[in-house]
Amino acid sequence: MIKSIPLIFLILFTVSSFTFSQHKEIMPPKREFRGVWVASVTNIDWPSRPGLSVDQQKQELIGILEKHKQMGLNAIMLQIRPTADALYAKSRELWSFWLMGKQGLAPAPGYDPLEFAIKEAHFRGIELHAWFNPYRATMSARTVTSPEHITQKRPELFYTYGGQKLFDPGLPEVRAYIVQVILDVVKGYDIDGVHFDDYFYPYRISGQKIIDQTTFAKYPNGFTNIEDWRRNNVDLLVKMVNDSVHHYKKYVKFGVSPFGIWKNYREDTLGSKTDGLSNYHELYADSRKWIKEGWVDYINPQIYFTFSRKVAPFGVLLDWWGNNTFGRHLYIGQAAYLVHSPSAKGEAAWGVFSEIPNQIRSIRNNGRAQGSIFFSSKSLSTVAKSLADSLKNNFYKYPALPPQMPWLDEIVPNAPQSFSAEALTDGIHLKWIKPLKSNDGETASGYVIYRFEEGEKASTVNPKNIIKISFEDYPFYLDTNAEKGKRYTYMVTALDRLKNESEGSLPVGVIGK
Repeated sequence: MIKSIPLIFLILFTVSSFTFSQHKEIMPPKREFRGVWVASVTNIDWPSRPGLSVDQQKQELIGILEKHKQMGLNAIMLQIRPTADALYAKSRELWSFWLMGKQGLAPAPGYDPLEFAIKEAHFRGIELHAWFNPYRATMSARTVTSPEHITQKRPELFYTYGGQKLFDPGLPEVRAYIVQVILDVVKGYDIDGVHFDDYFYPYRISGQKIIDQTTFAKYPNGFTNIEDWRRNNVDLLVKMVNDSVHHYKKYVKFGVSPFGIWKNYREDTLGSKTDGLSNYHELYADSRKWIKEGWVDYINPQIYFTFSRKVAPFGVLLDWWGNNTFGRHLYIGQAAYLVHSPSAKGEAAWGVFSEIPNQIRSIRNNGRAQGSIFFSSKSLSTVAKSLADSLKNNFYKYPALPPQMPWLDEIVPNAPQSFSAEALTDGIHLKWIKPLKSNDGETASGYVIYRFEEGEKASTVNPKNIIKISFEDYPFYLDTNAEKGKRYTYMVTALDRLKNESEGSLPVGVIGK
């Protein structure tokens, strides 16, 4: 009997410790990339169907942005060029079919969907990365293209595979054209990033061949092996895009979202302990090389597998990518669309609510990953609604700034000037003057506002004190959530284009009215 007492004590202590740890709040990081893909192709996410009025398109997009802001997300990857077409006005390509229901048909005069999306995203403290599909020009053999579409005007630039028309990456003219299409957007819009997905050379289809032997013969670039040549063609485009984007706007990030496996270990001892389709051999995409050479600012592998996926376990791939970042950022592509989905590839684990939450925990514990991007927006309101709730109430409970990229810019802006707070009947009016220019000539492209209750230390370290992040240069904020008679302290910091944050302003105290 006496011997059992320490055991009981131990059990009680363990249970109470576990209970405490369950209720203890784990603080989310202050800097983390929290992205979501917003797909326009086949109207997956936005617009919900072709031919909506301008007001309907705007309301849908505002709804999407507002929903994701409430979830704590801070970036959207907006698909603006799904099939050699455009969801933006300043383009050398035709308006997209997915926008108005007819390729080349413009929406109402004066409306530019991309310009509108950027403004609304930045107001909410959300980055906008312009997502381009570089090579795809049609979706299927049934696609009806305008006589003015580039596939009709310049058919020699394309090959057909699986019914789709695809740009031939081996043609120097194709690479130059794609770079110019991207630069139209970089020069013409206030985007935060340029983003590619996983479509390079096509995913293999039984019985289909890539018809590019003539191009290989004409432009071999010193290669004798056509597979090595294809990989080099993609390398050339990736490097050209990176160099061109940063030449015009150093602060615009460039990232690629490849398939989750670079190479399997059986193919190369540098590869992952997996046994699935690989970027390198099947898509001719040497994704590891792009990071190693510094041709991308972030890599975003689509690890659309569960921990228990035998041929490609999530944990194995997360660790592999974490060990192959070469100082660049790693954001993990996560499959929100597979949660509780009938198309979940026979993986029972997708039916478990905790699968993606556990993946997020692993990403945070990895130490070399800086965040996630979820596919796709609509899924977070449908099959993955439980995940959206977990993001809002737990993982992304407090706002976060995107991670810094010191290789692009590590000079912090100066602090805002003349910060003041005034309590009026409609809330606390916060005003300031934009900071003086820092060493790199930047002042402020956005602001972060912190609020502290009486007794709290005024510090910019804890994200729970952030009440507003804006990526706009607008030196005013109205806090309508201050309680009457309560004393608060406020601070404001400045952000530059790459989200480097200044020191805080002098703190200002005020009592709510």
